[in-house]
Amino acid sequence: MDVVLIRHARPEVADGLCYGRLDAPLVQPVWPAPARMLAAAGTATPDRIVASTAARARDTARLLANALADARAGTSRVPPVQTDARLCELDFGAWEGLAWDAVPREQLDAWAADLLGARPHGGESAAQGMARIGEWADALPAASAQCLWVVGHAGPIRMLAAHWLGIPLAVTTGWRLGWGATCGFRLGGHAPQMLWWNREG
Repeated sequence: MDVVLIRHARPEVADGLCYGRLDAPLVQPVWPAPARMLAAAGTATPDRIVASTAARARDTARLLANALADARAGTSRVPPVQTDARLCELDFGAWEGLAWDAVPREQLDAWAADLLGARPHGGESAAQGMARIGEWADALPAASAQCLWVVGHAGPIRMLAAHWLGIPLAVTTGWRLGWGATCGFRLGGHAPQMLWWNREG
């Protein structure tokens, strides 16, 4: 099964703001445009499209589904968008809505010192996020789909990459991932393969 991970389009959030579960609409006009995101996703028509329950991910998924339907013009059925809360971004607790510059330095240092386990914000630790993302990922082989599109967030996409490739989250955290960018993985066989990372239309 091929899985295309798609980061949502740019949300209407000020630069430098901490947001995970904080919801926000997409900027208008949507950037990058659905046609660009569609080009980055590749040519395979998805059997399933699933998105995080956050509005910015759901709305991006619906825009992509509509663009795909227009592009295929009735030649193939476009599946409806499904949602799964396990694909949501981390809950940053008391940091939600704060500028990163406003977060106390000692809290940031504690978080950096224990990337997986620390939760100085009182929200969700990266280890907890990895557990729910891993639960979702490990259930995929039972799903009947040849090509799955997953519209979500930078954090969970990097977590999925770490999970499938068997590498530390600290490694994938440093990988660039633009708004609307896509990442391709092939599951099955001996080990998951990464087909591409951060493809932008």
